[in-house]
Amino acid sequence: MSTPYPFTAVVGQADLRLALLLNAVSPAVGGVLVRGEKGTAKSTAVRALSTLLPQVDVVPGCRFSCAPAAPDPACPDGPHEPGPGSTRPARMVELPVGASEDRLVGALDIERALAEGVKAFEPGLLADAHRGILYVDEVNLLHDHLIDLLLDAAAMGASYVEREGVSVRHAARFLLVGTMNPEEGELRPQLLDRFGLTVEVAASREPAQRVEVVRRRLAYEDDPAGFAARWAGDENEVRARVVAARALLPQVVLGDTALLQIAATCAGFEVDGMRADIVMARTATALAAWAGRTTVLKEDVRQAALLALPHRRRRNPFDAPGLDEDKLDEILDRFPDEEPEPDPEPDRGPDPDADPDSEGPDDNGGGPDGGGGVPPQSGGPQGSDAPADSTDTTGPTETPAEAPSDAPESPQPSAQDAGGPEQAAVRAAEPFRTKMLSVPGLGEGAAGRRSRARTAHGRTTGAQRPRGHLTKLHLMATVHAAAPHQRARGRDGRGLVIRKDDLRQATREGREGNLVLFLVDASGSMAARQRMSAVKGAVLSLLLDAYQRRDKVGLITFRGATAELALPPTSSVDAAAARLEQLPTGGRTPLAAGLLKAHEVLRIERLRDPSRRPLLVVVTDGRATSAGTAAGRTDSTPRELAGRSARLLQAAGVASVVVDCESGPVRLGLAGVLAADLGGPAVTLDGLRADSLAGLVKNVRTAVTSDSNRRAA
Repeated sequence: MSTPYPFTAVVGQADLRLALLLNAVSPAVGGVLVRGEKGTAKSTAVRALSTLLPQVDVVPGCRFSCAPAAPDPACPDGPHEPGPGSTRPARMVELPVGASEDRLVGALDIERALAEGVKAFEPGLLADAHRGILYVDEVNLLHDHLIDLLLDAAAMGASYVEREGVSVRHAARFLLVGTMNPEEGELRPQLLDRFGLTVEVAASREPAQRVEVVRRRLAYEDDPAGFAARWAGDENEVRARVVAARALLPQVVLGDTALLQIAATCAGFEVDGMRADIVMARTATALAAWAGRTTVLKEDVRQAALLALPHRRRRNPFDAPGLDEDKLDEILDRFPDEEPEPDPEPDRGPDPDADPDSEGPDDNGGGPDGGGGVPPQSGGPQGSDAPADSTDTTGPTETPAEAPSDAPESPQPSAQDAGGPEQAAVRAAEPFRTKMLSVPGLGEGAAGRRSRARTAHGRTTGAQRPRGHLTKLHLMATVHAAAPHQRARGRDGRGLVIRKDDLRQATREGREGNLVLFLVDASGSMAARQRMSAVKGAVLSLLLDAYQRRDKVGLITFRGATAELALPPTSSVDAAAARLEQLPTGGRTPLAAGLLKAHEVLRIERLRDPSRRPLLVVVTDGRATSAGTAAGRTDSTPRELAGRSARLLQAAGVASVVVDCESGPVRLGLAGVLAADLGGPAVTLDGLRADSLAGLVKNVRTAVTSDSNRRAA
């Protein structure tokens, strides 16, 4: 077994270490979600925490880690007779992103259940994690149905398996820790709310601290056992402090003043529901116990708010989590603390206020709370070491709204089409709910909410022989397969004689997520300020729809002479929104270059993820005034090159829809021509709204069929 990196040797990351330790003191806090860029010791800190948890007493031979003093009466391995237990370290169980439902909750032996009528149950990871830590790296990439099962078990303290009339329940109380990189996609708001605390982490920008990180890491890799031995004293002290805080926790008093501070804070920040109030109360109590106090103070409530509320403030996926600390202080100042009774000073081990940047094995900068009994009061990761907001850009800034707008459209090419100056980025209009766009046919991609697909969950449509391990039994099909052979198999009782060849897997139809690739015209013909604002608002609305339907998204823009992949396909929809906000306009319209760029991106993505079907959304007025650098020939007009490029995408089977951005009294209808070449529908900006009276073809297949019929006629 490899030697884990010591928890107290982690440099910086005070909020992360504090949040983990508070959950170790009080698992009822509800777990931790750690958000941050790659390479910030997220996984290292979580794995190191397991060594600080007290050992657990278990019933010998129980696969579900029942406590000898209070065994679970419903334990599948029970009932347990009273007797001495055995002691083992607390487990840290990792849930892989690609895990199946059976691996998470456990699996039933369907064949034995049908033939023998016994509950032959193989425990899953939830049972292994009972009374320990369940760690999910890249939790935002986990399938939604697995996240639902995971969070339900964490909330109820039990796991339920209900399949084909066989029911199993077992205890599942664990410390849930998830880590994620927001660049790879966000969790849904209702799932964010289920995590008790959240922490934003980032690498320090202080050279001295970065040097210390490298020094310690290299020392650990050279001699893991020796490095751990040098930190063993600090580890034992923190372990003892966790045990002491757990013992003190029932004595902590949450007074009326603290409750008023918590309620006023949650109400002042307009947090939905009551879960935030409960989590804040539990966190403030744990903070007091960690500090060795039996009274909750205002500083505990403040730190609890900084850990429990930021992720609950997100109203849509494009909002950055955070909390206004000035407003928080203003709310808390309305309810001053009462003068507390002096508490006896407990033995807390070494001086918690040691210099966090000092070198050597006694450096408490890698200690448990980065600030001793009083937790750090910084609102962001690493305090002043945190980098600037990742949403800040170095692109062009917005220009005032009173900047002169372009002239109305006319059939003749505008000055901007001829290569006018670049226009600065404008803000997107307010997003709206869009109509449904989907890919035709039946796919087999990742679970989502857009297009029809064969999925593990959904409506049962038939049965087939299982490919590998049986996961979803089709009971009637299995009975039909076994019934003709009962006499030959010597059946002499009421039960069926079932063999493995009789088992049938249920085939189900649900919804999949797609790759939605946006191809946005940023040329001069789109540069009218009000018009571009409406276009960005429409794309933002489609991005919000893609987020809700669990799609991957990509963004290509074209203007001047080239097309640019502004955002490679990703699950981070808010990253696409940030790129869209920076988008400037101006120059000619190389429509063919944009279409060829889309063809190239989709070809590469098909090799990387062949099961995820694409949907191309072209946002343009249909004009083509430049051949661009990708066309490679000059004997055709830009319009002809664009048509040829569009038909190339249609021949590749790419489902497409064109959002027609043309406006003004004179319209050329070029977007409709482009849609016909792509074999998909065209919809105006107004027709894209879900509440619009304008008709929108919801399924691209309908448009393809109509186009084929029109050409045949």
